[in-house]
Amino acid sequence: MEGAFILEKLILVVIVFTISLVIAMYSTLAERKIAGFMQDRHGPNRAGFGGILQPLCDGGKFFFKEEIIPAGAHKPLFVLGPTLAIITACISSAVIPWGQTLTIGGREVVLQVADINVGVLYIFGVVALGVYGIMLGGWASNNKFSLMGAVRAASQSISYEIPMGLSIIALLMVTGTLSMGEIVAQQSGFVNWNIWAQPIGFLIFMVCAFAECNRVPFDLPECETELIGGYHTEYSSMKLGLYMFSEYINMFVSSALMAALYFGGYNFPFMYELGLSENWITIIGVLVFFLKIFGFIFFFMWVRWTLPRFRYDQLMGLGWKILIPLAIANIVLTAAVIIVKDTYF
Repeated sequence: MEGAFILEKLILVVIVFTISLVIAMYSTLAERKIAGFMQDRHGPNRAGFGGILQPLCDGGKFFFKEEIIPAGAHKPLFVLGPTLAIITACISSAVIPWGQTLTIGGREVVLQVADINVGVLYIFGVVALGVYGIMLGGWASNNKFSLMGAVRAASQSISYEIPMGLSIIALLMVTGTLSMGEIVAQQSGFVNWNIWAQPIGFLIFMVCAFAECNRVPFDLPECETELIGGYHTEYSSMKLGLYMFSEYINMFVSSALMAALYFGGYNFPFMYELGLSENWITIIGVLVFFLKIFGFIFFFMWVRWTLPRFRYDQLMGLGWKILIPLAIANIVLTAAVIIVKDTYF
């Protein structure tokens, strides 16, 4: 039984890893297509039908381009930076429940790599490690622009992890658990989605997710107009590709987290009133979950081509002067509502 359990988890890990890479790869094409649509022009449309093979061409370009390591760079850390960035991006999805139990050959398969009772803390720990890949790459490049981008990334990460954590505290007060599986299971149906109980917390979490992913309008660590390319200025070939892949995987995982924590994850309205078997409900739930994820990914891209980049003082002011006080007020408000509800209802 243990061997079958390990094999089941290994297969699930491979599937989740492959899906993450494929979504990250084709998110680059989707972003360029959306940018083209919003700017009244065509996106990539030469490689394959409608440009469907463009991500493969881009990946091949990264693989076969000349790899350059600056003479003054710290070579071990220069290589470790993008490696750490892609590893932390990939392992953050381990605790996300992708669906309910699926029965295959009389055996129940849980569509979650690891259902640990501190899943939310695990995600925050991994997210906190991700900035080290950027810091190492920026410092090891021995380039002042790269170092400036790395310092910006570190200060931005610290500033926005605090309100993100505070928004999750309010959510945990409502759900009473740190397990991702239990949080999603509690949102069965439509009226039980956490977005109705925590709209302010979701707004704070979403803004902080943009900052953690270094997405516009919070892409100051790689600001081309000021820092050339930011922390990956000196990178080329597949090392640059790993940084870019990690950014898009982080966007995918952030979208999955927002869908799981606030929008019911794999739950959808009337899921048990359809009269379908458990397997069909699970399959539809997985598809609905990914539909929600793609909706958030589209929102990430829409914001990129709609809003201008913030100044750095505006970015820091938003985090420390607005989001943190708002997150604390949300915790107090949530506590007050819970006390009134338990006392009078």
